[in-house]
Amino acid sequence: MVKIGNIELGEFPLLLAPMEDVSDPPFRQVCKENGADMMYTEFVSSEGLIRDAWKSKQKLDIFPYERPIGIQLFGSDVETMAECTRIAAAVNPDLIDINYGCPVKKVACKGAGAGLLQDIPRMVEMTKAVVDATDLPVTVKTRLGWNEETKNIEEVAERLQDVGIQALTIHGRTRAQLYKGEADWTLIAKIKNNPRIKIPIFGNGDIDSPEKALEYRNKYGVDGHMIGRAAIGYPWIFNEIKHFFATGEHLPPPTIRQRVEATKNHLKFSIEWKNERQGVLEMRRHYANYFRGLPHFKDYRMRLVQSLEPDELFSILDEVLAEFDGYFLEKIPKKVEYAGID
Repeated sequence: MVKIGNIELGEFPLLLAPMEDVSDPPFRQVCKENGADMMYTEFVSSEGLIRDAWKSKQKLDIFPYERPIGIQLFGSDVETMAECTRIAAAVNPDLIDINYGCPVKKVACKGAGAGLLQDIPRMVEMTKAVVDATDLPVTVKTRLGWNEETKNIEEVAERLQDVGIQALTIHGRTRAQLYKGEADWTLIAKIKNNPRIKIPIFGNGDIDSPEKALEYRNKYGVDGHMIGRAAIGYPWIFNEIKHFFATGEHLPPPTIRQRVEATKNHLKFSIEWKNERQGVLEMRRHYANYFRGLPHFKDYRMRLVQSLEPDELFSILDEVLAEFDGYFLEKIPKKVEYAGID
């Protein structure tokens, strides 16, 4: 049984990665319904939270069905991170996660996210301040290092464990790689096999099929997988992996009807969570992903992204079902390109 503090996650948990502009409550809902064992909020700016910024505060919204769920924080100032930890803990998440992995220039080059990989003493100081600021379990998500010449994840793992983190997720790329090339899991396995490391180690990067999930579980010995891009438009991947682990067989791919229903549910909750206009606008980024690979979908997509009326949107989705019901799509869609923040 994998545990983070007192949180029991099963024998081999599948975690939904925190992704900026993607993993909001509506998206998390469809992933939870399809087998995600633990999820995280989009990352929350400590500076924004201290300033009481509306966008940062809204990212603290969590719902009972999501549990267990962690709030992910990022920042460059130690005292500010400690203070925003206390603010985040007040909404009663199951844990606090610190982002030391974001490679985006506007974050990493300002001393936050993956930028802390260039200043390990400051990373350790910040982590200890967060741990001391809450009774909740604190976890970390990071990368192998800043670049190929500075892969310092072994030192990072040991020192962060020493100051009290209770789990570590490692993305198998350096900051310099961004999301390019293949993730290197060999160092992740080395951390897991380090006799000093007692906390759960989760691997992240390129898990996009049940076969790869099983291969990487067996080959690298991690405690669980964190899945990001492969879940965008395809939340079924979590249950597909679990079924493959248990039986060695594939679940049937989601039908067009299942894709339409998932899209409708996503849209419905997006509207309920925010408001009609904002919910409709924020859903626009998801339509192409839910129906990736469907021939001649472009015209439907254009109509979906142009409409502001929920009733019209649901009607268009009904049209998609009527035209394509019974059409077979590939089991796993083409990889979604995600250049956001995780």
